[in-house]
Amino acid sequence: MFYVIGLGLCDEKDITVRGLEAVKSCSRVYLEAYTSILMVNKDRLEAFYGKSLILADRDMVELESDDILRDAATENVAFLVVGDPFGATTHTDLLLRARDLQIPTQIIHNASIINAVGCSGLQLYNFGQTVSLVFFTDTWKPDSFYDRIAENAKLGLHTLVLLDIKVKEQSEENLARGRKIYEPPRYMSIRIAVNQLLEIESIRKEGILDGDSTLAIALSRVGSIPSGEESTDDDHGTQRIVAGTLSDLQVQPEFVFGKPLHSLIIAGKRLHELEAIYAGAFAVNKENWNRIAKQTS
Repeated sequence: MFYVIGLGLCDEKDITVRGLEAVKSCSRVYLEAYTSILMVNKDRLEAFYGKSLILADRDMVELESDDILRDAATENVAFLVVGDPFGATTHTDLLLRARDLQIPTQIIHNASIINAVGCSGLQLYNFGQTVSLVFFTDTWKPDSFYDRIAENAKLGLHTLVLLDIKVKEQSEENLARGRKIYEPPRYMSIRIAVNQLLEIESIRKEGILDGDSTLAIALSRVGSIPSGEESTDDDHGTQRIVAGTLSDLQVQPEFVFGKPLHSLIIAGKRLHELEAIYAGAFAVNKENWNRIAKQTS
C-alpha cells in the first residue's frame, strides 16, 4: 500500500490514530518538506512515530517519484504531508503515478489551513477561491491572484491568501552555474504580503484592495495554542489572529503577527454580523473595524 497521510497543522501529536498506525506499518516513510512545515523538527516526529523519516524535497517528489513508489505494490510506503494530503497538486500527481503503476493507495485526511481558517470567526461557506501569493522580484510580479480576489469580492466572498515559503531554493547565479548551494529558508510575512497586495492595487486601480476600506485578518501558526492561553512548549510559538484594514495591518510591527507560517484573509463585502463581531475581537483598531464592518454587512 502507498499511503498519503496528513499530519495536521502543529506538531507530532496532530497525526490521526489511523495515520499513526499506518506509519508504524511502513518500511519507508517520506516527509514532504517544501509546500509547508510543521512547528517541530524532524527528530520530534521520528521519536513519536518510532520511524526514520526521509525528507522529500521538490526535486525528489517531481523527478524521483518512481523511487518513492518503489516496492509499494508489495510493502507499505508512506508519504507524509503537512495539513491535508490534497493541499498541493504535487500530491495528486504522485497518486496518479501510483495508479498508473497499479499500486494500491490510501489517503488519510487531517486538518489543514483550508478548514482551520474558521478560527478567524469567518464562516467557511462564505469563502471563495483560495489564492497563493509569491515573493515578488525586481523583474517578476505576477498578479493573477488579483483577478481571483476580484471574482470573490464581486460575490461578497472571503479570500484565503496563502503566503509563499522558500525552502531549498537556489540563487539565480548558483542555478546558472549548476552549484547545489541553497539559500536560507524564507517565509513571507504579513507586512510583505500586504505591501505586495497594495502594490498590485496601485497598478490595477480597480478598488478591490483599497488599503483604508478592505478588511483583512492575519493568521499565524494556526493549530497551536492560541495566544493568551497556557502553553508549556516554546517550540510551537502561539496562534495569533490580528484583524484590521490592509492599511492597519501594514503599519503593525512584525512581532504583532507572531512567528511563521502566516496566512491572510481578505474579508468579503457581505460580512455577516456574527462574523464581524467575532473577528472584531482581534482588531487592532476596533472602532475602525466596526465602522467599516457595518458598511459591508
